[in-house]
This record gives sequence, C-alpha cells and structure tokens, in this order.
Amino acid sequence: PFSSLMTSGEPYGNALTNRQGMGGVGVSQPQFWYLNNQNPALLVYNTLTLFQAGIIGESRMVSSDTASERNVGGNMNYLATAFPIKPTKWTTALGLMPYSTLNYRIQYVDFVRPTNEEIDVTEEGQGGLTQFYWANGVRLHKNISVGVKASYIFSSLVYKYTNRLAESSQPINYPVTIEEKTYVKDLAFSTGISFSKDSLFSKNQYRFSFGAVYNFAADLNTEQRFSLFRSSLVGDVFDPDTLYTNNGSILTPPSMTAGISLSRGTKWTIGTEVTYQDWSTFRNAAGSNENLGQSWRIGLGGELTPDLLSENFFRRIQYRTGLSMEQYPFTTVNASGARNPVKDIGINFGFSMPAGRSSIDWAFKYGKRGNRSDNILEESYFKIYFGITFNDQWFIQRKFD
Repeated sequence: PFSSLMTSGEPYGNALTNRQGMGGVGVSQPQFWYLNNQNPALLVYNTLTLFQAGIIGESRMVSSDTASERNVGGNMNYLATAFPIKPTKWTTALGLMPYSTLNYRIQYVDFVRPTNEEIDVTEEGQGGLTQFYWANGVRLHKNISVGVKASYIFSSLVYKYTNRLAESSQPINYPVTIEEKTYVKDLAFSTGISFSKDSLFSKNQYRFSFGAVYNFAADLNTEQRFSLFRSSLVGDVFDPDTLYTNNGSILTPPSMTAGISLSRGTKWTIGTEVTYQDWSTFRNAAGSNENLGQSWRIGLGGELTPDLLSENFFRRIQYRTGLSMEQYPFTTVNASGARNPVKDIGINFGFSMPAGRSSIDWAFKYGKRGNRSDNILEESYFKIYFGITFNDQWFIQRKFD
C-alpha cells in the first residue's frame, strides 16, 4: 500500500545480492570477486570478466487496527556483466535491473453523492520502470578512481480505478474502470568517486576506503493514455474508449550517497553509508509534487571470511550481516489528522558459497515499514535474494615459441 503513495513507483536501489546481505552497504567497499554496482568508480577493482544474475522473492503482511492481509511475490533482480578494458586501470559494465516497482491493490466502500448509493471501489497499480545501464570506472591514481554511469529508463506504469454499484436493478452489473497508462523512455546519469588506502595501522594489514555517488536529476519523457471501459465479472472488456493522451515528463530529484569502510585483507570488512534525497522538487507527469518531502537512508554492515584459502568449505564461505533505517519521502495522515513520515527498519544477513572463482549468493531481510499509531497501516516483510556470480579471464593474448 505504501508504494501507492508515489506515482513513479517505489525506488529499487542498486545493491546486488552480496551487498544486500550487508544491509545494502557497498558504495565505499572495493570488491574483487563481485561487480561494484553501487559506485561506478569501484569497477576498476574488477580485473576479471564477471557475470552476475539474481532473483528476489518476498512475503508482505499489511495490518491495520481491524484487518490484515498477506501477499507473496517475486521478480528478476538483476543481470549484469563487467570486463576490464585495461586491467586495474579501466573497467566497463553493462546491466539490466528494475529502476522502480509498483504493485498494489486497495479495495474499499464509497458512496455516490447525492443519492448515497453504495459503491465498491478498487484501486490498482502495476508495473514499474526498468533501467539498462552502461558504467565505466577509471583509475586516476593508485588510491583514487572515478566512474560514470548512463541508464536508459523505460517501461510503463499502469493505474486503474474501478467502481461498481453494490446493489443495482440492472440484470448485469458492469464495473466501470478508468485506466491510466504512463509510458517512460529517457536517460539518467550518475557519477562516483572512490579513495582507498592500503597497508595501514598494525602490521600494515588494514585498508580504509571512502566512496561517494551523485545521481543527477532526471527529466524523464512520458506519454500518458487515459481510457474508460466496462468489464464483466470475469474480466471481459466492453465499450473501450480512449479519453485523451498527453505528453509530459517525470522529474526525479538528485541524490547523494557517501560511505566509509575499514577492512583487514580478505578476513573482514565493516562499512557504513548514508543517502539523502530531497523530493520536494519531484514532479509527476501531471506536474504535481504529490506532497513529497525529504528522504534519507542509513546502513551499517559487515562481512567475515574465516579463511579464504582453507580446505574446509565452511571456512571459505563469506558471511554477512547488516542493519538499515530509512525515511520515505511521503507522509500519511493518522486518525487524529496529523501527517507523519513513514520509516523502514530492517535487519539483513547473507552468505556466499564459493565455487572456484565463482559463487552462489544468498541474502535475507526482515523489515517493518510504518506503524499503526502514526501511519494507520503497518507493513512487515521478509525478502529472499538469490544470485549467481561467475568470474573468468577473457581476452588473453596467446604467445607461441
């Protein structure tokens, strides 16, 4: 239900399965065996050809003071590949993953004025935006690298408003639906920077890293189509009519993420990061701000590998855990009429099972969004992330004696 409060859908984020196990923290950590998807500047650490794919499944329970409902779903999480143009100096990456998601269905009873006839109302939102991106990371200095990312945003958002008379003298009671389809096609850009210093502190075994990413504001071209139709109870459509079409744009605001991390070789890593985005400049295709405000996210996560070179399989597994807290840009009105922000608190854990230079990756998250006293509704959820990672060495120049 909370996703219905933003017509562009709920932002998806860029963390892959291995970073989800750390609470989504990853903007500052160099990763050798995994694609650095959250900060393009970190791609320079991927010196092998890399392919990653992932899926996500989730279960949600939405509760109010009088009712509760559970729903289960799943989706493709990502397809991504990276390969070095010049190892340790320049790496490029291509990927396909969701940009935002939209999936809700709300049913309630309303009344027609002035007759006060009772109608059953259903509001639905489906779809979401997808991004196909090209990212590049370049090393400027042994400690400093920069990166850029260009994303092609496309796909559609579909909203339906359906009402039906609860009691009718007609032999067949046709529900009437107003459908709004918004098609999006445009580009978005971001840039990143990374600083990493090795051989620090006791016995020169530690590495300190800093990373930051700036996502530029995006003015996404849209085409809207509004239609009206009747339907039968089994879904057959009658008398469809296009009311009008409209060309516009969705303006998404810029955002900034910055983080730091500390690691000891391949043994362990701990990191934290914060994201800030001011949605007061957001505009939907109709030119409305939707009363959106500021959003932020804080994450803390860690990773432990007992012994990467051990013959014991379980000691080679990478274990991860993390925490996150987030405030969404929208507010809700409680029973007393006060507007309150919606917050999300989550705990994550995960692991990667090695298979040579590749791995099978798992991550899990339990979280809670909103609460009944402040937001009328409360949503608890459990997410499962599954991914596979392949590393290989391509483009080897053969030499013969």
